[in-house]
Amino acid sequence: MTQSNQTWDVGRFLQTLSYFETIPVVSWLQKIIFGSTPPPHPQPQAGILFDFSQPANASNQTWGALDDVVMGGVSASSFQFQGEAALFTGNVSTANSGGFASVRSRNFEPPLNLAAYTGLELQVKGDGQRYKFLIRDEDSWDSMAYSQSFDTVADEWITVRVPFSEMIPVFRAKTVNPSRPLSTSQIHSLQFMLSKFEYDGALNPHFKSGEFRLLIKAIGVY
Repeated sequence: MTQSNQTWDVGRFLQTLSYFETIPVVSWLQKIIFGSTPPPHPQPQAGILFDFSQPANASNQTWGALDDVVMGGVSASSFQFQGEAALFTGNVSTANSGGFASVRSRNFEPPLNLAAYTGLELQVKGDGQRYKFLIRDEDSWDSMAYSQSFDTVADEWITVRVPFSEMIPVFRAKTVNPSRPLSTSQIHSLQFMLSKFEYDGALNPHFKSGEFRLLIKAIGVY
């Protein structure tokens, strides 16, 4: 498949860090000049957190691409609202020691309190590849996450359940032994990822470099 441009894009790197407010000076200037603040966290309604079939209700200022450009890679993705669902798509490349593309929410303020629920439910239609869904209960940029991998069926809608109790604690695709379990009462961000790695150096068995597509209709709770 066609590989993305092999030149590292410093402009997109800075744009990514600016969107997620990880450059303190830039973030401060944005808030002073533009009044830029993260949108409020979603409230579960009828078991749904994000309904991407209704873009006006899906907080389209919440989600942004977060690719391996932050580590010198050249993969590039986007998140597009397309009527019935949001489309996470792009080109993932292993050049420059890269190999992942993702879309992540900006930190929820205040954090989500999902302590009353067992887990999250994803309605997705993929391309046959294996993706990851990640949750963070810390607000720092490069913090530990809790992850679950899921396989997609090409061009078929599926429902994926993500039990909080079964999520794997990871830091940069390496499993860790946390001092505490996931704090479901303070969820700061959510993330979808396509990566060449599974965990601890093992390769994703269904990974293919090049173009990818994952439609996301909804994120719910159960």
